[in-house]
Amino acid sequence: MRNLNHDLVQFLEQLKARGVSANTQKAYNSDINDLLTFLSDTKQLLDVEAIRSWLYRISEAGGSKATLARKTSAIKSFTAWRADSGFADQDPALRLRSPKLDRPLPKVASEISLAEVFDRMLFQATADNPVGLMNHCAVELLYATGMRVSELAGLDLSDLDHERQLLRVTGKGNKQRMLPFGLRAKDAIDRWVRLGRPVFEIPTSSSALLLSSRGGRVGVRQLYDVVASQLATTTLGSAGPHTLRHSAATHLLDHGADLRAVQEILGHASLTTTQIYTHVSVERLRSSFEQAHPRA
Repeated sequence: MRNLNHDLVQFLEQLKARGVSANTQKAYNSDINDLLTFLSDTKQLLDVEAIRSWLYRISEAGGSKATLARKTSAIKSFTAWRADSGFADQDPALRLRSPKLDRPLPKVASEISLAEVFDRMLFQATADNPVGLMNHCAVELLYATGMRVSELAGLDLSDLDHERQLLRVTGKGNKQRMLPFGLRAKDAIDRWVRLGRPVFEIPTSSSALLLSSRGGRVGVRQLYDVVASQLATTTLGSAGPHTLRHSAATHLLDHGADLRAVQEILGHASLTTTQIYTHVSVERLRSSFEQAHPRA
């Protein structure tokens, strides 16, 4: 039998070359290593029965459907790659099915509650409060474009086309896309770049659009905390940046945006991923109907 640990190293190198995120690489490495340890301990070959036994053990130990689905996905990717690379005669996980997830509808903030958040942040975004200017710019951009928080943290000044109100973002797999933004976001960017960013900029600052008070690129954790603190004041309670992404997509559809256009904006590879927001819109419509219609 081939050295599976050696194959795993090559598989991870291939993922890195494809631009797969570091977090995904780490998760795949952990999950596949777990299976290889199981195979070694039980002296089994890498076949579908052994994989099912491994997954069953995880389930019996209390593993959730989401955990099982993630691990199944990692193994299927690994075994498919081994077969495609000629390292195995066949793919043993080809017939393996992932557990169906009870996928909850995404958490969405109301337009009214977000308007209140933005009004409050605008009031705090003054020339003598550069942190307020940065926070306002960050939250406006997340909602205006529906981008991921990691994409926002990675933005450089050169990614900004202020006149045409476009941003170039680099998403999953290093794929780039252009995102439009509105007048509110444009004003927030302008005020931050003119009044806030120069205060934080130091000789060693990068070309990042958003800077921390120490002059370095703002990190994902800091942006998460900014959004969470603002959304905590709404009826949603504790929620992170992805809620702004969910809200942007849902509100676009509520106001008549084309599903394909929303898919492009969000950077989803599959339309199926975007379609969950149509369910949110339908549920909101149903809720309004039941509350307002006299014969509901």
